[in-house]
Amino acid sequence: MNAPEFSLMIDVRQILEAPVVIVPDKVARRRLAARFGLSHITAMRAEIALLRAGNVVNASGRLNADVIQPCAISGEDFPVRIDEPVTLRFVPQVTALVPDKEIEITAADCDDIEYDGTAFDLGEAVAQSLALAIDLFAEGPGAAAFRAKHGLDQAAAAGPFAALAALRKAD
Repeated sequence: MNAPEFSLMIDVRQILEAPVVIVPDKVARRRLAARFGLSHITAMRAEIALLRAGNVVNASGRLNADVIQPCAISGEDFPVRIDEPVTLRFVPQVTALVPDKEIEITAADCDDIEYDGTAFDLGEAVAQSLALAIDLFAEGPGAAAFRAKHGLDQAAAAGPFAALAALRKAD
């Protein structure tokens, strides 16, 4: 497995009351931008409060980032501001799985992030939160002009039968 682009290991036994402030350096931001298909991450900061209940750690806070991403229509870069709440739950890794035994997973279980040993990677979890906050189909300010210039603004041209209609016109 490859090492994450941004890692911040937190030992469950050493969690303090003060929130953890996460600010990736320039190299980490460049690597994260490449991983997530962004042109650049200008700034990124998360402030996360950790609350331990036994070996379970609930994390909540806010993620702010300024990114430059390509427009889904024209491909031109444009700035995007991300301001998202972050809610994470870290649980010890389940080791007692019986092969071929059916298990029930609730909706809450899907949000659990398992960790092995006594530490979890808060940096990677925040990086994944950033990935989920990115709008992959975001349109930049020049999208409408690009559509008009290239004939992409017609509703019929975007429909499921557009390719068939184009073939019919060629006959």
